[in-house]
Amino acid sequence: MVLLALVLAAVIVEYVSGRPPLPPLPMKDGCYVVSPEVEIFRVEGEAIILSFPMFLRVLQIRKIAPPAAKYLISKGDNGTEGAAYEGDGHVQQHDKQLWFLPAQASDSGEYVCTYRNETYCVTGSITLHVYESSSVDLKKLSYPIPATVGQRLRLPCPSLDDFNSTDRLIEWYKDSSSTALRLGTEGSLQRDGGKVLIPAVKRSHAGLYICRLRVLINSQQYKVSRAIRLRVHGPDPAITTTVPDLSTTSDPEISSSHSTVRAPIIQPPVIVSPLNRTIFESSHGSELELFCKVLTECRTADSTLVTWLVDGHPVESSHRDVRALQGGSSVTEVSEGCQIELRLIVGEMTEEDVKTELRCVARNQGGEEEVFVQLQLEDPTFTWLVVAVVAVSCFMTVVSIFLYVLFKPKRKRKMDYILARQNSTF
Repeated sequence: MVLLALVLAAVIVEYVSGRPPLPPLPMKDGCYVVSPEVEIFRVEGEAIILSFPMFLRVLQIRKIAPPAAKYLISKGDNGTEGAAYEGDGHVQQHDKQLWFLPAQASDSGEYVCTYRNETYCVTGSITLHVYESSSVDLKKLSYPIPATVGQRLRLPCPSLDDFNSTDRLIEWYKDSSSTALRLGTEGSLQRDGGKVLIPAVKRSHAGLYICRLRVLINSQQYKVSRAIRLRVHGPDPAITTTVPDLSTTSDPEISSSHSTVRAPIIQPPVIVSPLNRTIFESSHGSELELFCKVLTECRTADSTLVTWLVDGHPVESSHRDVRALQGGSSVTEVSEGCQIELRLIVGEMTEEDVKTELRCVARNQGGEEEVFVQLQLEDPTFTWLVVAVVAVSCFMTVVSIFLYVLFKPKRKRKMDYILARQNSTF
């Protein structure tokens, strides 16, 4: 009864505070498991620092800090290769990160970060893809960034936060050119720190941009590069060409009739899910997974750009990139055409995430469409009121049973009876 009273008190405290406890994490082989990180794609021969932002955020939100616990990063599920990363090989573990100096194609695989002591264990995972430089298609490794004609745009060199900020002389290249871009203070392409500034985007600015730099790690220089695919969209003028009509004469020079050939009309993409102004509710501390589903013609699926924007910025360059990670897109053929699906993972929900503006944007040469999404924390009032009522009911039931047992009237002892013979001689 005392235990039940303590549970009831805890429930009432949680209800009054208005902050429900975090939902429990799933378990596997005795360890709590955090959802996987977004996959990483890199090129061999470069320095790679593998970190676990979603995993670390879970530890931070849940305030998980068991005594004498440490991080162990291993390749695969068995954890047998974790000890090898403590040495001076080309793969080294440094606290919560794994350094590849430099990376090799054989380093591809799933890596598991385990945070444990003798009684507590929590794990997170990330998948790394390292491609051979001779066979890699940089378009597959690129970060997509959309732009509109006339827009003022800054192109960042993304995912460099794990490297030392010193000695960052970034060189930029476009498409397959081996000559670095000349970025001055004037012109269509300018330098803005380590970024490329485009004062007014034109369609000719579209293409693949590659940023390259050298970083200093343990007194040794290593190469690092990133690829950004810029897609430029805007109103395309109708393409009209005049060709001779040879139906009246075989000599085009004396033909007086002409026909007009127009380019095929490209239909704009349609976002089928989520609907505009959809509100997604999630409990405090839980992870939220969103999917943007876009319907387009199959012939334009490759040229249709779908992206999530966080507070108006791409996820990779947003200041909230620790709490929101964008996964890869997939294309599926359906009866109406082709459907593009793009995933967005929002880390454990807090009050700060409710203020974030999320947009899914889909663009191709036919036009664009965007939807706004709102995040909202579930109201715990009703849930905890029900829990409190159930707890009180249980408490009162136990008290009633106890009182009934304590004050139940005792049964009278049965009296022993002796049957007497009813006659006069007794």
